Amino acid sequence: MKNQSFRRLLGGLLALALAIPAPQLLAAAPKPAWVDAQRLQQADQEPGNWMSHGRSYGEQRYSPLARINAGNVAKLGVAWTRKLDWDFGVEATPIVVDGVMYTTGPYSIVYAFDAATGKPLWRHDPGVPRDKGGEGCCSVVNRGVAVWEGKVYVGAFDGRLIALDARNGKRLWSVDTRLDPDKSYTITGAPRIVKGKVLIGNGGAEFGVRGYVTAYDARSGKQAWRFFTVPGDPAQPAENEAMRMALKTWHGNGWVKWGGGGTVWDSMAYDPELDLLYIGVGNGSPFNYQFRSDGKGDNLFLSSIVALRPETGEYVWHYQTTPGEMWDYTATQHMILADIRIDGQVRKVLMQAPKNGFFYVLDRTNGQLLSAEKFVPVNWASHIDLQTGRPVLTGAANYLDGKGMKLVMPSFLGGHNWQPMSYHPGTGLVYLPAQETAAGLEPQKEPLFMPIRNVVNIGLDVPSLPEDPQVVKQIAQSWKGALLAWDPVKQQAAWRVDYPTAWNGGTLATAGNLVFQGTADGRAVAYAADSGKELWSSPVNSGAMAGPVTYSVKGEQYVTFMVGWGGSFPNITGPLSLGARVKPEARVVTFKLGGQATLPPARQAVVALPPLEAVKADAGQLQIGRSLFNGLCANCHGLNAISGGVVPDLRYLSPDKHKLFPGIVYGGRANRGMPSFAGGIGQEDVERIRQYILLRAHALKAEQEAPLSSR
Repeated sequence: MKNQSFRRLLGGLLALALAIPAPQLLAAAPKPAWVDAQRLQQADQEPGNWMSHGRSYGEQRYSPLARINAGNVAKLGVAWTRKLDWDFGVEATPIVVDGVMYTTGPYSIVYAFDAATGKPLWRHDPGVPRDKGGEGCCSVVNRGVAVWEGKVYVGAFDGRLIALDARNGKRLWSVDTRLDPDKSYTITGAPRIVKGKVLIGNGGAEFGVRGYVTAYDARSGKQAWRFFTVPGDPAQPAENEAMRMALKTWHGNGWVKWGGGGTVWDSMAYDPELDLLYIGVGNGSPFNYQFRSDGKGDNLFLSSIVALRPETGEYVWHYQTTPGEMWDYTATQHMILADIRIDGQVRKVLMQAPKNGFFYVLDRTNGQLLSAEKFVPVNWASHIDLQTGRPVLTGAANYLDGKGMKLVMPSFLGGHNWQPMSYHPGTGLVYLPAQETAAGLEPQKEPLFMPIRNVVNIGLDVPSLPEDPQVVKQIAQSWKGALLAWDPVKQQAAWRVDYPTAWNGGTLATAGNLVFQGTADGRAVAYAADSGKELWSSPVNSGAMAGPVTYSVKGEQYVTFMVGWGGSFPNITGPLSLGARVKPEARVVTFKLGGQATLPPARQAVVALPPLEAVKADAGQLQIGRSLFNGLCANCHGLNAISGGVVPDLRYLSPDKHKLFPGIVYGGRANRGMPSFAGGIGQEDVERIRQYILLRAHALKAEQEAPLSSR
């Protein structure tokens, strides 16, 4: 009797199963990260997911979700938060598929969380050597993963592209993307996946490498094609017609030794209808145009947007934002694809606000320039000629004219950097994390190519920053940040929110008439998309630089901020980033309406100096020590030995650490991310650096002991 009942029950379940259409079965029990071309192309039909870096192939970073809206956003509270392993810069855009979040932290560590609760599901550490940070310009950051057919893909900082099983984080395959393992190639950008191919570029232009983007088969990891962005050795045959065209725009052969640059380290977008892949290309190597190309030629494809066929890597068209680039004006910044009405006609456009300070609107079918206007103060060019598409140079920023240091606006940090912008099709506005910056640049008299890999080789003398705290304060106050609601048709700001410092976070636009952004001073903020009115703000403990995302699980909408202060601005320009006044703390912070979770207290800065020994070096030795520090150490520890707080402030070194200083410099501290400088500098120079650090510590002590009225 029991067997007959069991058979009837089993038969009934089988009949029920057969009656359910296959898609419903898949929806009821989806495979983790099972994303394919159809799902990505129809991303708007799944607004609860965030399946690719910009949510859709067009990279608009706009969500149709509206359960959280301008009317109720003030009720947002913390839903959950999770601490990450390393308190360095956090720049990742999380991917959320079917209730699971996949994201990254420093050293390319991948995390999978339950997107509703924050419960850790798995963690994968790719084992990037902890002292590799010295081989990248801007810390061991990572901007996130891609997912495809049950796999999670991450570009490791040391140059590997890795495929993981989305179920458990176990490695399935790994390939070395580096053209030359002896050069400082890195990966900080998020992969993109188009037509079953994983696309990834590299960083390293500041260290003398040749740029390219590579496509790998998503299932096997086999290389499908590689497109170089600068020509190789002219004594060797060019790889293709695009490289033969580019070679005509380079002169001499300096770029052969220096690599040429042009790394594709961040932005990409894809138009399925046109079947065009768009890549953003970086700066020259070295910055100094005279060393790189005898000061002549456009140097294609530096600082360019290039359209390729994703199946083959075939060149289709390009637009160069900064011909003859010599200011670190990369065009790797976020690109957005949209269809907008211009002069009564709907145009398929590509929009970008690169470092050089101009907002560009291109026809993405052919690369034609439609418009370009300044969005921050600019002095290197007066305007962009719409007939030729070329900038009209002013000469004011030409540091190669033999007339000394030139003030350049924007600085090498740009009017807009990697922090992604977003586009709202309802308002027609682009929400742009802009910044006003300036720097003094002066060329080296002779090219200095040091034989150790963790030294930046840009062909310029390191910009000098005064040591007087009052002067530094004035300069810091001139480096401003802003959220611009930019009208790409009128080419002007519809509204603007000012911030006290640069390096604020990427943006997210939603159908709830909202724009979300993290700030350098440690807040998550929501504004009305149409007016810019601030509607909500919450502390997140540290600077939030990454682009936030929104998604839904079982009808509940969430907004996630990846938090963690770091990157080039806080590291290098420590004296100018103090307005942020936050300590690095890496964590995921997720909000929902009525959330009741709490954040732990924010970390506090060290304020007490240890006992200081007397400075023994004379003025000449200290000046050498200053130059060496700013040339070798400031990339992490800050110009003039003033840290932005991400890595230790060396002015606070204890007496014991001062005794160990030579061993630390030569041996490095791999467990803390510091490389070895053995073979690069002599013992006398190490002591000069140490003496300069002591000098700066005494200056800080005097500043702390001064009356408040004189500070």
